[in-house]
Amino acid sequence: MNIVEPFAYGDSFVHRLDPRVKIITVSLFSIVVALTYELDILFVSAVTALVILATARLSIKKVFWRLVMVNGFILVLWLFLPFTMPGKPLFTLFGLEATVEGVDYAVLITIKSNTIVIACIALLSTCSVFKLVHALHYLYVPDKLVHIFFFTYRYIHVINLEYVRLTNAMKVRCFIPRNNLHTYKSLAYLIGMLILKSYERSRRIYNAMLCRGFKGKFYILERYEFHASDWLFGIISLLFIAGLVVIQWIPAKLL
Repeated sequence: MNIVEPFAYGDSFVHRLDPRVKIITVSLFSIVVALTYELDILFVSAVTALVILATARLSIKKVFWRLVMVNGFILVLWLFLPFTMPGKPLFTLFGLEATVEGVDYAVLITIKSNTIVIACIALLSTCSVFKLVHALHYLYVPDKLVHIFFFTYRYIHVINLEYVRLTNAMKVRCFIPRNNLHTYKSLAYLIGMLILKSYERSRRIYNAMLCRGFKGKFYILERYEFHASDWLFGIISLLFIAGLVVIQWIPAKLL
């Protein structure tokens, strides 16, 4: 079983960009969007992210379902924020009073989250994880962090396979989850066994790497070179991000 990368391979302009440019761009863009509290700036940022997504020519259906999963968590915030933040009353629901400030804050979080996720899908998911790992190495990210990122990706499906094997073994023994102490204890044992087996698997992998001469460093065989399109995209992206910063943090009377 392998982890599928449905967006990593394509022939669009975004797919051909240097991974280093993508990582730098999406990192700076995400930071600025996360720190922005102006709706008009967030709207411009969201439109920009959608334009890049359209340029990448990704499957709208697959992108949509990823956004649905993200917004499932945001929905929880909508159930609490409007009713817990103090401010001007907006409406009352089941005796709970929603405020304008709470609704505004929930809207900000929704737009920010979706904008950042769309940007990450458009720029990062259009690279294979191996290219991203190489790019992080070239950006002088500490080797240990790069190794953690790589191994997390490489073996997360192995942990999933182990989880499926353990749950199937429980089902064969007629385990049926219920709201009782036996179910809670069984699930606790399941999590404990999963952690234990993951640790044992990691030790075997590490020993196998040592047997093959691993000394804490991966040697990179692929070389990256900036092309004119990379410079163009990078410069335009930096100017756009700098413009967002200037508009957001320079007082309006100075403009």
